Amino acid sequence: MGKSLSMFPIKGQQTEGHSTFSLLAFNDGGSAEARQAQTGQMGKQDLQDFSMEAISATDIVDTISNGLLVLDTSLTIASANRNFYSTFHTTPERTIGQRLFDLGNGQWDIPELRHLLERLIPENKVVEGYEIEHEFPDIGLKSMLLSARKVYRPGNDVEFFLLVIKDVTELRAQQREAERNFRLAQNIVDTIRDPLVILESDMTVVTASRAFLRLFDASADRVVGRSLRSLGQGQWDVTALTRLLDRVLPDNQAVDDFLLEDEFPGLGRRVFKINARKIFRPGNHVTRLLVVFEDATDAILLDRHREMLAGELAHRIKNNLQVISAFVAFELRRAAEPCRNGYRAMQTRIGAVAELYDVIAHSSALGPVSMPDYLDGIAKSIRSSLLDVDSDIRIHIDAEPLSIQSDHAVPLGLIVNELSTNAIKHAFPAGKGELTMGFRLRDGEAVMTVHDNGVGITPAGESSGLGSRFVDAFVKQIGGTMAVGSGSNGTTVTVRLPKSILADS
Repeated sequence: MGKSLSMFPIKGQQTEGHSTFSLLAFNDGGSAEARQAQTGQMGKQDLQDFSMEAISATDIVDTISNGLLVLDTSLTIASANRNFYSTFHTTPERTIGQRLFDLGNGQWDIPELRHLLERLIPENKVVEGYEIEHEFPDIGLKSMLLSARKVYRPGNDVEFFLLVIKDVTELRAQQREAERNFRLAQNIVDTIRDPLVILESDMTVVTASRAFLRLFDASADRVVGRSLRSLGQGQWDVTALTRLLDRVLPDNQAVDDFLLEDEFPGLGRRVFKINARKIFRPGNHVTRLLVVFEDATDAILLDRHREMLAGELAHRIKNNLQVISAFVAFELRRAAEPCRNGYRAMQTRIGAVAELYDVIAHSSALGPVSMPDYLDGIAKSIRSSLLDVDSDIRIHIDAEPLSIQSDHAVPLGLIVNELSTNAIKHAFPAGKGELTMGFRLRDGEAVMTVHDNGVGITPAGESSGLGSRFVDAFVKQIGGTMAVGSGSNGTTVTVRLPKSILADS
């Protein structure tokens, strides 16, 4: 709180040596006033000789920051301090000797004040913090905090009243404004559909929205002032959530879409998406935590159901493709040699598509397709259909952890399958070598490569395999370009694709 200081010279009280005194009054936001005598040009001995007797009662009274009246038993004003005169725009000539209720045009003839002075004081002797509100002719509506006591001097029967008048008009106006702002903020909070709470730094609830109270069937008195962790049956007491919330205020970190699933009384099993932010009011040091609870149960369950159905569908498609592949394998065994290559190519193409649906069935349904997993599945399919168990041809995967959109997965898989099948057929006449399938992000493009360390491309092989209409058509469909590099150390086919095929593009 702010501190005010009043300083007045002591009237007519000086010690020898020309020492002068000042009386200081400190007001610390309503705390008891501390009074101290200080010297202007005092020696140490002068300070030791100084006593409170050197200060007059008027000097003390005039340092008080509130209005003060001394009344006799008839409620006639015997004395008033300068703060009273300045606050109520009056003078000693118009005040001293007047009955309190006759001052001015009778503005002090207030029923609450009469009750205080004529009834409470005689009975209780002391009254602290009695508040009245009154319209004064010259200064307008004022809120006054009155404290009074009956005092007397031992040895005689003289009694009088001390009446201290503290003007709290501005303070009450600030409090009313704060209450209006709070009600406005609460009304805004209550219009928000998602439940929310505002927390102190120790995670106790300052306020809860109407939606929060309604959803969790709680009253404000059962929520406000309690720790978030203790609400309900402890559903919010989750270590991971607590750690996140504990970092919001000191580190100014936000919590976004934290999922919490639990059983809630009266609601059943629910999934909440939690978001949190630090909030503060400019001009003060109060920082609090805004936590919003979005009931995402229906959306999450719908996504899970959709993924389950899509996974089941992908699994069935894969099984059907495997049945078709088995029929092709049966025909392959019966076919004459000129037809076998065609059957094998058909089998590997079916296997590549089946592998896509296998990846879908084991991942987020119809969502992004992981290229490392997809390429690994295609490699297994090629090994099983084209290579013997003891084959010396090895297939490797060199792919960055990237995912592609599922719409592009089939043509991309068929491109890899076609290029790899062609390499196995033509690059290794000795039946030994290595084939590498690659996928990475380079210079803003997705780059897919199929590299072998075989004998290179012969003119005949170039015209029969690599330039097949299937590969060209699929590359064009995705919006890519293809380049071939070949020599005695092997062949590399590079397919550059737009970055838009990536799942996070």
